[in-house]
Amino acid sequence: MIKEIIVVEGKDDVSAIKRAVDAEMIITGGYALPPSVLKRIETAAKKRGVIIFTDPDYAGERIRHIISSQIPGCKHAFLSKEEAMKDDDIGVENASPENIIKALEKVRCQQIETSNLFTKEDLIKHKLIGYEGSADRRNTLGQLLGIGYGNGKQFLSRLNNYGVTREEFLAVINTMEE
Repeated sequence: MIKEIIVVEGKDDVSAIKRAVDAEMIITGGYALPPSVLKRIETAAKKRGVIIFTDPDYAGERIRHIISSQIPGCKHAFLSKEEAMKDDDIGVENASPENIIKALEKVRCQQIETSNLFTKEDLIKHKLIGYEGSADRRNTLGQLLGIGYGNGKQFLSRLNNYGVTREEFLAVINTMEE
């Protein structure tokens, strides 16, 4: 049983997560996010904590941003696009129970005070931006760190805002190089 309440986009996501873990969920119903849904999420965050577990696409990232910018202290679970893809459809509902469990085991809490531990130079040095294959490297690194995929700017923000340590970052980079 997961203590926190998981925030998902739709009913199919609830079914997929219930196949993997025992948890209570709140459905956003898309990124319109009515005030009543935001209020339920805010109450859940105060009482039990919430894990935002949205699709790895534009709409999912938008929902994640809206919620986390209005409700501090949210935790985040991420799937890669590959883990959430079935045919041409991308979403949590397509993920295997194993991948859902793996994502929930790597939950990250967004820090209230942003860090500047990582810089654009770190991304360049480790071929995460500006090189052929940089997107694939960010995708792999994001999966291994549990912070999901993002373009260069988003990825840098996640490195600095989701509690990734320099040691953890370098250990995973070294694993990727082997």
